[in-house]
Formats: sequence, C-alpha cells, structure tokens
Amino acid sequence: MPYVVTRSCCADASCVLACPVNCIHPAPGEPGFGQTEMLYVDPRTCVDCGACTSACPVDALKPHTGLTEAELPFLALNRAYYEAHPHEDRTPMAVLPPQRRIPAVELRVAVVGAGPAGLFAADELLRHPGVTVTVHDRLPTPYGLARAGVAPDHQDTKRVARLFRDVESQPGFSYRLNTEIGRDLRHEDLVRDFHAVVYAVGAATDRRLGIAGEDLPGSASATDFVAWYNGHPDHGTDRYPLDGERAVVIGNGNVALDVARILTADPDALARTDISDRALAALRAGRVREVVVLGRRGPAEAAFTLPELLALAALDGVDVLVEGRAEDLSAEATDRTAVLAELAARTPVPGRRRIVLRFHTRPTEILGGDRVTGLAVEGTGPRAGEGAGTIEASLVLRAIGYRARPVPGLPFDAATGTVPHERGRVAPGVYVAGWIKRGPSGFIGTNRSCARETVSTLLDDLDAGLLTAPAGGGPAGAGHPDAVGLAGWRAIDERERAEGERQGRPRVKLADREALIEAARTGERRRRTGGLFSRRPGPEETA
Repeated sequence: MPYVVTRSCCADASCVLACPVNCIHPAPGEPGFGQTEMLYVDPRTCVDCGACTSACPVDALKPHTGLTEAELPFLALNRAYYEAHPHEDRTPMAVLPPQRRIPAVELRVAVVGAGPAGLFAADELLRHPGVTVTVHDRLPTPYGLARAGVAPDHQDTKRVARLFRDVESQPGFSYRLNTEIGRDLRHEDLVRDFHAVVYAVGAATDRRLGIAGEDLPGSASATDFVAWYNGHPDHGTDRYPLDGERAVVIGNGNVALDVARILTADPDALARTDISDRALAALRAGRVREVVVLGRRGPAEAAFTLPELLALAALDGVDVLVEGRAEDLSAEATDRTAVLAELAARTPVPGRRRIVLRFHTRPTEILGGDRVTGLAVEGTGPRAGEGAGTIEASLVLRAIGYRARPVPGLPFDAATGTVPHERGRVAPGVYVAGWIKRGPSGFIGTNRSCARETVSTLLDDLDAGLLTAPAGGGPAGAGHPDAVGLAGWRAIDERERAEGERQGRPRVKLADREALIEAARTGERRRRTGGLFSRRPGPEETA
C-alpha cells in the first residue's frame, strides 16, 4: 500500500485528477464524494508514482513507509474501506464532469462571501472566457472559515489557501473586501451593476441551547471562541474566564474537539502556529486542566469525524478519557467505537491535562450568579433518568452547530437557516452556494461540487437569455473609502507572513480591523506607485 490519506481531507479532488490509474475513491460522480470524511487510496492499484502528493493542497497523502506511529491507524482504515467498497466498476480515469463551454461573451458576476464556497464559485466562473468576477466580503481578509475556523494546530489543513491564491491570480478576478452588503452596498446595487450575483455568505452564527443561565458571563458559543483564538477582527477584544480548572464543551462535533484541544494544549506548541497573540497570552495565563465534552447521543452517533478522533487520541501530554457504558462501545462496533473503547481502557497519568468525552448527557441549566460556576445535566437515551447532577466549571461553550443569518433582499427559510433555491437559483440573476444554500454540512472541498452546480445553473440562465445586462458602464468604484482590493489583501498577507518569519511562525495575524485597513492601504499605495513587495516568498507560497 504505497500511499495513504492521513487526515480529514479537503475533498477538492485534485489528487483524484492527478492519479494516472484512478486509484483514489470516492471520486467525483461516485456515491459518497464530498460527503465521506476522507478519500481512500486503493492498495491494489496504486503504482507508487507520487502524483497525488504533489497535487494535494493540504499534504494529506503520505507513502506508507513515511507514516508516524500516530498515523498508522489510517493504514487500516484505508484497507477496510476497500474491503467494503471494492470499486470494481471504476472507469480507467477518474474525471470531473466535463466543463460546459459558453461563447466568449462579457459576463460580470458579483460573489458575496470570500470563503471557500465563494472562491470555488469564482474559480468555476473564471474557467470561461469573457467572465469577470468581483468577490465581496465584509471582512478585510478573505478565506472565511479556512482562515478563522480551522484550528491553529491544523496548519496542514490551512494549506488549502494555496488553491485560493491560484484563484486570485486568474485574469478577471478582483476583490472588494471590507464591504458589507446592506451597509456599504445594497443588494439592489449589485443587481444593477452585474449580470448575476452569487451569495456564498456561509453561516456566521451559532445555535443556542435554550436553557436557563445561557447568557451568564462564562457561557459562550464555541464559534465565537474559535474566532477569538484565530484572530477574527470581530472578536479581538473578547474575554473568556480561563481561571478555573475545568471547562465544559456542549456538543461533540469536530469544533468541540478543536476547542478541547486548544484549551488543553501546551502554549509553547501553540506559539509556533498562527494563533492570535491575545489568545495565546490568555491561554498561557489560564488554569484549565480538564475539558469535559458532552454528547447528547451515544458514541456511535457522535458527530466528530474518525480522523479528528484519531488525532485527539494521538495527543502527547494530554489524557483523553471516555465516560460511558461498556455496552455502548462494544455493541455494533464501528471504527469510531473501537477507538473510543481503546481510549476508555487507558489509565490516566497523574498530573496531566485531560479531555473527557462523556456521552448520553444533556445540559438542563447553566449555574451561577454573576458568572458561570457549573452545569446541571441529566442522562439521555439508555441513560434517561440516570446521571443527573452537576459539573463544576468556570467556562461553558456550546458547540451544537452553525446557523446562517437572513440575507438582505433574499428570501429566508428560518427552519433550515438557508435561502430557498432550485439548484442554486433563487431567481434568474441571483444565486446561492455553500452553507447558505445547503446548510452547515460537508467539508471544505464539498463547496467545490456545490459551487459547480450553482455556476452550471447560472450559465443555463445565461444561455436562456434570462440574465439582465448591467445598467451603466460597469460596477461602481470601490463602494466606500475603506474597501480593500486584491493589492490590499496581498499587503496584509505579506505583513503577517513577514512578522511570522521573524518569529518562526507561519504568520502573525493582524487581529484589529484598523491594523488590517492600514496594512491594506500601504499595499494599495505601492500598487499605484509601482512599488514591489520586498520579501521573498516562503516555501508554502511556492509549493
């Protein structure tokens, strides 16, 4: 078995296209593509050419001889996948659906949202001659959750930004960042100035628990906490009580595991990442020794992916413990429950920080007076009527899902948190992609196929003559004085990377909007005066 996928991958399909023998599955068009937790390399047909490793944007593929001890479980997972899914019907080459061709006509499209969904939509559009795309975002920086949602200890996953830099470099691409639709520009402005508008605004808020005490100081959403430690400018001044020894995370998806890892991580290790400097200082001063992760359902129904669980199990210096009934971990055993059973059998090491995974438990009230002091819980499922009690904690973070906000000018389904659509079409000329289209599901690469469907629908409408030509001579200027263009973003990126290079880190993020705007203005001035960036690109940029 020459090559193995070693983590939750982006499912971008670059490796599938690069493989000359079609040995990576599920491929585009096959059941499970974009929904499975990872891709798998067929050990029977891989020819050890290494083409997949150079194509993978997140360095998830490794030769089996190069696996670390913590990565060895992926070898067994890869083998088990093909025992259950032999893919005997595979075609000689795995290819994406053929790109449709349109005449070389002028087509101006506005994309709202500079996260993965928006940039993949831009990429799909710019494959056609005569198309220009302006990507808008209310933040001064692009990449959405790929920048502000991926945990800082997952730097490999953040390398997906290389794909986005390729999109930015295409002719016809431009940014209008730091521009909020509904404040700096209106939906009507975009409809007037472009042939079509694609909304890819994601899901910016979280779901609430709906229990007493949820608004106490020390009770917060995990989405805000993640944004805080990732240097999101909306959360640079947030404060979290880290002075207690225990925190509780409600929910057991990948975000919950991310938060638990960061709270128990060695600050010296985090100091080598792109974590926010403010968050790093707070974590250094904090006293959290234990994080309890509560799941309402049982181990087999946990929302976290198996690769993320394996990464958690391989942590050095942190005990990962499992609380639950033995029958929950043995009945109908799966790969996930097998890993959990192994964790449950471990003996904790005195003095270590710990993460405790507790199942069949739900919160009933967050306790405290002027701040959180604990959490009242009760059992669920087979434990209904059992396990009632309290958990002392100074910090409670809810991680039970993302939720989108209504988009000004568009219909909104409050029940699903999405904009009603037909294959991405809200109305001729107005479209949606990403989480605002399908809800908060899938992985980074899932947005590729989602965007492809939306762009195909947009082009169908163009062919049918349903798109209205923009009024006037083209899009209005920058929208407002502090709008950030591509040169401004590149200046921000350069400054962050240069400071990171000085400190031995991938980058040092500018977490204040004012600092981001100042860096962007410097870049715009350089562009106007013909100045060049002086720093040589780092290895990640040239990889």
